[in-house]
Amino acid sequence: QVQVVESGGGLVQAGDSLRLSCAASARTFNRYNMGWFRQNPGKEREFVAAISWNLGYTKYADPVKGRFTISRDSAINTVNLQMNSLKPDDTAVYYCAANSRDSRAYVSRDEYDYWGQGTQVTVSS
Repeated sequence: QVQVVESGGGLVQAGDSLRLSCAASARTFNRYNMGWFRQNPGKEREFVAAISWNLGYTKYADPVKGRFTISRDSAINTVNLQMNSLKPDDTAVYYCAANSRDSRAYVSRDEYDYWGQGTQVTVSS
């Protein structure tokens, strides 16, 4: 069983930056693909960014390309999401997810097996 815990959410203004972190409990963190998703009330949870466990391949949703960066620090079992030039549309609860499947940047929420509780990000205009 893997536990993932998000941190770093908060209230910011449009144009500001925010860094989310996800700590994973797995002893074999180096073999887990990681992803970030977000969700607003009444809407489906949507893909934001993902990173593979091998070679660190990344994928991003179109709305965040060029503004968000996902990275992993295997020394401390952490995945980060650096969010720049934030917009009000980025407001959501952000979730970290993990799986131990073949190394790939997975974009479907159905392919992730472990989820955190989420952290709220609110961007005011």
